[in-house]
Amino acid sequence: MEDLELITDSVKQEMEAAMKHLEHAFQKIRAGRASSAMVQDVMVEYYGAPTPLNQVANVSVPDAMTLSIQPWDRSAINAIEKAIIISNLGFAPSNNGDTIILNVPPLTEERRRELAKQAKAETEQTKVTVRNARQEGMKELKKLDGVSEDTIKDVEAEIQELTDKYVKLADDQYKVKEAEIMKV
Repeated sequence: MEDLELITDSVKQEMEAAMKHLEHAFQKIRAGRASSAMVQDVMVEYYGAPTPLNQVANVSVPDAMTLSIQPWDRSAINAIEKAIIISNLGFAPSNNGDTIILNVPPLTEERRRELAKQAKAETEQTKVTVRNARQEGMKELKKLDGVSEDTIKDVEAEIQELTDKYVKLADDQYKVKEAEIMKV
């Protein structure tokens, strides 16, 4: 039945969206190495409008502990520096008039634990979203008329399999991220 497929597709899409959100959240959690994703959410006040950093400058990673930010408009260098400081990323930017250099400090054991805790919280939130998608799907199934109980039970089992798959996937991704964070 078409309605049943729509429900399972909708549930699967919500679960996949939750996983994409988790991946995005994990990119922001640094693991001791420099990455351009660390500054992707920095907004620069550029000609009176908040603008994403990657739209006013080129962000590169010359080595594992350094980010280099090359503004396309040299007059924006101070605004970029200010935005980095305001964003509270824990970096002290230094500029040479052309480029802003961010040295990524090595992580302390305490900071590593904090980041692992943050990654765990993101994982738990993703699992809650996955379970909520399952719950919504089950509610939609119960609203259907004229569908046999066996068919509904089959679709419920399919939705439960999807839930188990995505919860396990979230846990697996967390284990990888945690290992990456805790590696000295």
